[in-house]
Amino acid sequence: MNIRQFIVMWVRRFRTMVRYRLLVLTSVPIIITLLALIALTMYWTVMYTWQNALKNVRADLAVAHHSMELLQHEQRMQLGSLASSYEFQHRLRTDEANLSEWVNGQAKRYGLNFVVLHPASALGEFSKSSRRLLLQGKEQTFFQVLNERALENLNRDLPAKAHIPLLSEHKVETRGLVSRSLFPIFNEHGELQWIVDGGMLLNNSTLLVDRIRDLVYASNTLPEGSIGTVTLFMDDIRVSTNVPLDSESLNGRAIGTRVSEDVRETVLEQGQSWFNRAYVYDDWYVSAYEPLRDHNNAIIGMLYTGYLEWPMIKVYLTNIVELGVGIVIVLLLSGLVVYRGAKDLFQPIEKIHQVVKAVQLGLERRIGGLGLSQDHELQILGKQFDSMLDQLESRNEVIKQASLELEDKVAERTQSLHEKTEELEQHIKLLNHARSKLVQSEKLAALGELTAGIAHEINNPTAVILGNVELLQFELEGDAERVKEELDAIHEQIDRIRNITRSLLQYSRQGGVQDEVTWHHLNPLVEESLTLVRTGTKKQDVFIEAELNAKCRVEINRHQLLQVLVNLQMNGVHAMDDKGLLHVKTEDWLNEQGEAIGAVVHITDHGCGIAEDKVDRIFDPFYTTRRSGTGLGLSVSQGIVTEIGGEITVESKVGIGSTFSVYLPEKATSNMVEIAETDPELES
Repeated sequence: MNIRQFIVMWVRRFRTMVRYRLLVLTSVPIIITLLALIALTMYWTVMYTWQNALKNVRADLAVAHHSMELLQHEQRMQLGSLASSYEFQHRLRTDEANLSEWVNGQAKRYGLNFVVLHPASALGEFSKSSRRLLLQGKEQTFFQVLNERALENLNRDLPAKAHIPLLSEHKVETRGLVSRSLFPIFNEHGELQWIVDGGMLLNNSTLLVDRIRDLVYASNTLPEGSIGTVTLFMDDIRVSTNVPLDSESLNGRAIGTRVSEDVRETVLEQGQSWFNRAYVYDDWYVSAYEPLRDHNNAIIGMLYTGYLEWPMIKVYLTNIVELGVGIVIVLLLSGLVVYRGAKDLFQPIEKIHQVVKAVQLGLERRIGGLGLSQDHELQILGKQFDSMLDQLESRNEVIKQASLELEDKVAERTQSLHEKTEELEQHIKLLNHARSKLVQSEKLAALGELTAGIAHEINNPTAVILGNVELLQFELEGDAERVKEELDAIHEQIDRIRNITRSLLQYSRQGGVQDEVTWHHLNPLVEESLTLVRTGTKKQDVFIEAELNAKCRVEINRHQLLQVLVNLQMNGVHAMDDKGLLHVKTEDWLNEQGEAIGAVVHITDHGCGIAEDKVDRIFDPFYTTRRSGTGLGLSVSQGIVTEIGGEITVESKVGIGSTFSVYLPEKATSNMVEIAETDPELES
């Protein structure tokens, strides 16, 4: 038997024999448990290790930050020692003219890179915050980035020391990061006399970062093979560091290299600290960064602490492998014990399996006896399984019958649903048609009210007056010349009444020709609307007051604007129960710069007002508080004004009255112009 046949045989056994399947079933939980334990162990170990590493590096950064403060305090104390020394005080009293030159030469003596003495008159050269602290007599120490000229003003040797070649960029950084201290000196009158300015240039300096590293990373505190590093950044450039150029040989210092993009964005741009793994020049380090700020609280660089990541990972991976091997051995032994103990179950289970396969093929088989005790669980299971097969066969018949009945009911309900859907679509069409009719009825209701008044009150009297005037001219014959001026005035006013009547009829005619969107002065249209409203309300106790101040022309559809104005004015009349003062005012619509961008009409009534909870609903279609209204007037008016790029606003107080303001832009929207050009009979 070759290897291929052997493999095929065992594959067939695993597929067909219960004992081998049971072996797989008992082995799979063990394997899953094994993998789960290993995964959980790895996860918790790595998580604990990583969280502990982050806590350590966070603590390292805190120690480094504190160490920086201590070193800066030491720097400030050095300046204080200089200012309080006998030589300084003696020269201050006896040789003040040469004091500055003497002070400049004391930098090396006090371990500083520069010491400069500024007179009080140079106070304006310092920042606002520094001036305030100096005048209060407070010492201060801060980090600052200085250009080449500023460095030279402090010490002529500093610019050369500050030069940092940027690796891989073929450029040289000439700015310098300094730790600077200011010490004020006052005279006997309490006035600021001198300012001692001293500090250290951090570019290319190893003293500060090495001292901090020795404080943070003492011996035997890191995993074997790891190194602790500290770096000072000016912006994103390493200006002082003990990060090696080669992490394997630990040679050189990575001065003149830049920080990674992720760290730069988080720390320098967002001003947040960074606690995570980071790629530091040529290797991964467990890193901590914090912003370095100057005396104005502006971010000028970063402080970094960190140590190599791989030695730490190597130690914990070794521990995980050792733990995993132990778990595998234990679980394999447990699996062997389970297999040996479950052997007695194989034969009964195989018989059950054979019966199940026969039932799947449609054969009527039952398990029957298994050669076990009647109280044995597998024997009880066999009896229950035989009972289930009997019940299953009975219920299959019931399900088949129910399935046939269900199919008939589904077909019946589907037909009914189809009929209901068609009926609903028909109702929707009828509802849309009824809504269109209601929109038209709202306009006809308002127009009918006005047209009836005009037809009765204007047309008939006008005809009588015209006839009598013509008869009077005929009777007077030659004597009519004496009153020709008065007769001409009467004819002129009768023509004016006819024009008004004709405009009203043209406006109210159903489907009549409407004007295109053209330029109009607002005031004549408002006067025309007021004439129409006065005619329709002259039998009522309504007084109309007009204040027409608008100068700006607007691009509108004349008849549609008349409809809006008449509708709003009639609403005001109705709100006052047909008695009271209706005030109409026009003015230019000004923007924030005081430029005219259109015109506005304010229509104010002194009626019942609108409740606050109803103001937001008055422009909704079909909402009305009048029994005879349909609730479409304000909605249609709002639509007309909105179409040309304007708006209607309302201010109202219950019991005092309401003011409707119609804002009309100087230039109508292009959508409205196109509609008016293509459909001159556009109506609300």
